Amino acid sequence: MKKLFKNQWSNIIFIVIILAMIIPQTRKPIQIVVNKLFAFSPSATDEEDRKELETYNWTLETESGKRVDFAESKGKVIIVNYWATWCPPCIAEMPSFQELYTDYNDKVEFYFISGEDHETTNNFLKRKGYRFSSYRMLSKDPKPLDGYTLPSTYVIDKKGTVVVDKKGAADWNSQNFRNLLNQLLAE
Repeated sequence: MKKLFKNQWSNIIFIVIILAMIIPQTRKPIQIVVNKLFAFSPSATDEEDRKELETYNWTLETESGKRVDFAESKGKVIIVNYWATWCPPCIAEMPSFQELYTDYNDKVEFYFISGEDHETTNNFLKRKGYRFSSYRMLSKDPKPLDGYTLPSTYVIDKKGTVVVDKKGAADWNSQNFRNLLNQLLAE
């Protein structure tokens, strides 16, 4: 019997994870852990595949109801992240975003976009101890930005080129991504 468990330990762990994901009350925490384990550093899009923002004409709203004109960020390095409080991959990448925001919030424009009401996102951010703000869209997002897949994150250089187009969770605080961000800031 002991030998059976020794040889089958990986299968047993796999079955436990699957069962934990099926049982409703454990599903969300397990999904977050699994997403964190498989979130890798995002990489830049190949230069020949990069797209330009069609426009900076985009109106957003802060949690206090203030209108924000995205065009004010033109000429700066920008990170746009589409997320939701109910999205496990979104939640999984938030700690890495907070670390990045702590170090780069005075150099990079961060836009965390959610379709949820401000009360929901504010309560979530406050409960988790995140210090960045969440925005709601008041007008259609500029192409090629597209928040239909959550999470979706775009990094835009000072010229308006989408350098990173990442769908799914990522480790945004990795040294590789920080190197890319420093390179974009230096240009």
